[in-house]
Amino acid sequence: MKTERGIGLIALIFCVLVIAAFLAFSIYLIKLDNVIRDKFEGNRWDIPAKVFARPLEIYATAPIAQNDFEQELKLLGYKSSDSYTKSGSYLTQANSVYVHTRGFDFGDSVDPEQVLQVTFAGDTVADVKATKPTNTGIARLEPMLIGGIYPQHNEDRVLIKLDKVPKPLIEALIATEDRNFYHHHGISFRGTARALVSNVTGGKRQGGSTLTQQLVKNFFLTPEKTLKRKVNEALMSLLLELHYSKDEILEAYLNEVNLGQSGNYSVNGYGLASQFYFGMPLRELNISQQAFLVGLVQGPTLYNPWKNPESAKKRRDIVLNNMLVMGYLDQTQYEKEIARPLNVVSKPTVGTARFPDFLDIVRRQLKTEYQESDLTNQGLRIFTTLDPISQTKVQNSFRETVSRLANANPARLKDLQGAILVSHPENGELIAAVGSTQEFTGFNRALDAKRQVGSLLKPVIYLTALESGRYNWASQIEDSPISLTVDGNKSWTPKNYSGSGHGYVPLAQALANSYNLSAVRLGNEFGISSFRNNLTKFGVTSTVSNYPSIFLGAVDMSPMEVLNIYGNFATGGFKYPNKAIRTVVDANGRLLERFGLNVQQTIDPAAAYLLNYGLQQVMSVGTGKAAYSTLPTDLKLAGKSGTTNDTRDSWFAGYSGNHLAIVWLGLDNNKVTGLTGSSGALPVWINAMKQLRQKPVNLRQPDDISWQWIDSATGELSAQGCSGAMYIPLLRHTVPNSATECGMPHYQVDPQYIPDTQQNASQPQTNDSIENYIRESETDMDQDLSNSRGRVISSGSYQN
Repeated sequence: MKTERGIGLIALIFCVLVIAAFLAFSIYLIKLDNVIRDKFEGNRWDIPAKVFARPLEIYATAPIAQNDFEQELKLLGYKSSDSYTKSGSYLTQANSVYVHTRGFDFGDSVDPEQVLQVTFAGDTVADVKATKPTNTGIARLEPMLIGGIYPQHNEDRVLIKLDKVPKPLIEALIATEDRNFYHHHGISFRGTARALVSNVTGGKRQGGSTLTQQLVKNFFLTPEKTLKRKVNEALMSLLLELHYSKDEILEAYLNEVNLGQSGNYSVNGYGLASQFYFGMPLRELNISQQAFLVGLVQGPTLYNPWKNPESAKKRRDIVLNNMLVMGYLDQTQYEKEIARPLNVVSKPTVGTARFPDFLDIVRRQLKTEYQESDLTNQGLRIFTTLDPISQTKVQNSFRETVSRLANANPARLKDLQGAILVSHPENGELIAAVGSTQEFTGFNRALDAKRQVGSLLKPVIYLTALESGRYNWASQIEDSPISLTVDGNKSWTPKNYSGSGHGYVPLAQALANSYNLSAVRLGNEFGISSFRNNLTKFGVTSTVSNYPSIFLGAVDMSPMEVLNIYGNFATGGFKYPNKAIRTVVDANGRLLERFGLNVQQTIDPAAAYLLNYGLQQVMSVGTGKAAYSTLPTDLKLAGKSGTTNDTRDSWFAGYSGNHLAIVWLGLDNNKVTGLTGSSGALPVWINAMKQLRQKPVNLRQPDDISWQWIDSATGELSAQGCSGAMYIPLLRHTVPNSATECGMPHYQVDPQYIPDTQQNASQPQTNDSIENYIRESETDMDQDLSNSRGRVISSGSYQN
């Protein structure tokens, strides 16, 4: 009896344990099931924000040269071909280029895939024909991907839909990784048993995992090799197959599988791998290229085509053979594909940013111009102002010129560094940025190198003088030694670069030749506060001291801040915020709003027009005149050089009608370079501006500006050909009402100042008759003119 009770109790306990185990197992399965469904049905991946250049707009009369157009196609990965039947290909015939575009989803709009015929005449698009024309007559190439802003775990991917994946790639994957994929329920018992036997007996190690198991392992689990992980892998594979279709699982696999490494970033999914290894979208790959990508599943490092090209090709050939065995290729196709070389790009085209200095500017502007909460969206598309052709040309010319300067004095300049920024002043869009002569290290000199700017700030002084009405460009300014008291008991005694003064000189000459002494005298006359206030108004955020040395540029600024200042001059008195970002679109196509960016008028247009003249004199007869040995004089360039104490820093800032460029050169250790603004930064600026299509400076002349011949010695009206005469723009209310003896015959003069004995009451007092009378009586009037200097009624009647 006791025995039966004992057996019954044991049976009861066993049943309880079985039920408990079943419940525990069920709870565990539910937990795993929740993990699968939460991730598989939610945001499966942290998608990096993708950063794009501007899309190239193509239309009749567009200022695009044919060679630049073809260069852009090459940068986008288009292939020159004898036909254009395939997207991503183009054909050149004489002055026409036929392009089969890829189309592009901008988020808020979609450009279709189509064929374009673009005809060129000189450096201009003459005509555009499209298979899918728009009402605007504008066609676009897709924007170049220039980089990504990655999630914390440093994964990158380009999501692809299953219906966009080439059929041969799926066939290669099934033939090589899981031939029974469409028939099993998540795990392969035969494959698992085969792998176990092989691994236990010490045979060649084999994987028994299905594609579903591989997805579970990469998607949900850690890479640890434990029995628990293997059990979880099997259970989760069964659950995944229970809830989702084969196509859903396969699509997730195609986007998840790891296929390489680019620096710190893992290359995930076939969409990105295609760009990484071949520089083309997946759909443009041939069968052998697709087979190569499938072969990488077994070991991206082992079959790295750059380090192990022979192993990579052998692995690709195995995949092709698998396709032959499974009947996906016939013998002719197989022999054609296996004969192809790998044809990977010489250098990966994704992962590392193509233009890292510019991308760094984009990152920083995102943080300052957009709400942080908006930037957490998955898969943002950031469309920037970068012009890839301009960036490439400027970058190459910058490094070539800096290298040439360094080689001229290797002992001192072997580590010469610099930065250049190029923008469109009319809208503040940054089109090119270089912050280093070498590879990007994280220190972006275009933003982070704050160095003294020297004479670059002198135009601010001259602007204040011109605005006051007390000075014009012909006014005499004293360029002689001066000593100013600082802090009550110290004295500051500036010097000219030449070491000596130049006496009294016209304002235009003082600026053009960057005389220090005259600039300090002028700055001191109007005060430090006025100077500092103007800098703040023009966009300077760096600390500006309260010492007179700031008149000569004893202020630390970055090239970007200098770009801010000169943007006010290049636009005729308006401050456009410098921007590297046009739009940001989230994964749902919603356009994100940026913080307010207002255009501000900072200078009266008339005063800005006057200042522009002075900066043009710098280029025509002053420290920037070397530019016209290469660039056309009809561009009417404007600019200013900058050199700091002991030639530690070399600057040049200048603009044409459509490009504003800032150059800084120096040594990171702040040692002497021996380069002035004209001998260092200016050659870099010239070479960069040569690469771009320039328009002449053409600021609109305000109504209250009048051009006059002014005598630089007396400040009176003069005339062409007269000694000391300068033809300059003036504020109308500052035009003199007296003329020099030489200039007098060219102006209408009030008759009351003509001697009575010389007047003929019956003579009609028209402009011409007065001028003729003055000319005829010039000798007799010498004495009177010496007293009255000629009271001019209208300077506007000056006759050339």
